[in-house]
Amino acid sequence: MATENTQSIALDSSADSKVEGHFKRNRFVYGFGALVVAIGAALRIYLDTMGFSVGTDFYSDEFQVYWMPLLYGELILLGGFTVILSTYLWLTRETDASAISKELELKRYWKMLSIFSVMAIWGGLIGANAIESDAAWHQVTIRDTDFTPTHIIIFYFALPALTAMLVPAFIWVHTRVPAYMNKISIPFLAVVCGILMIMPNYGFNEWGHTFFYAEELFAAPIHYGFVFLGWSLFFLIPLAMQIISHMARLISETTAEGYQAS
Repeated sequence: MATENTQSIALDSSADSKVEGHFKRNRFVYGFGALVVAIGAALRIYLDTMGFSVGTDFYSDEFQVYWMPLLYGELILLGGFTVILSTYLWLTRETDASAISKELELKRYWKMLSIFSVMAIWGGLIGANAIESDAAWHQVTIRDTDFTPTHIIIFYFALPALTAMLVPAFIWVHTRVPAYMNKISIPFLAVVCGILMIMPNYGFNEWGHTFFYAEELFAAPIHYGFVFLGWSLFFLIPLAMQIISHMARLISETTAEGYQAS
């Protein structure tokens, strides 16, 4: 009986240590993921609370008080985050790929997957809570200006936030992961450029709605740009194949070296 109790305690301790180790290794994706979920929830609650009460008329004093400061804050936050983090990552880049061990390289691949996981969480929030809200908004209110509550949250924060995460991630990968150093991953570049170019397409979309399409029809030709540029996400498939192949090679090599050492 004593032996069984000792074994049970040992198994429980082992399980606890594994769970603790899992959260420690993946603290970035859990922490940053929780942050983006909190931001998305806060913006959605603000939109539902303040949208129709003080957000239907751009020229009202209430709109200038409750919505324009949010717009300015979003632009400053995302612009500063992207520029500062990208500059830091470039200035602290590693130049000697041979100095990076296989274990460290493999660890960075896991971190890369964590970064993409956070982006996927944010993209899911946009798709589930934002896109249909903008279409519904234009069906019940007059399009008097490009700055509507849904636009301020979607076009000037939610979608640009993907670019704000992708650009530093692109720099980090190409300056920290040996397989990508001193070269450029075409699939990764295509994803970054496609999402980035959605932003100038906003302007084209608003211009088209102002002069040609009063109604918000999803299949309207003015929306083709969003569909075409959104297809850049298909490049995630060859990018995933790159990452998986490199990780499989590293796992095989590090495992073989571990057996030889033992």
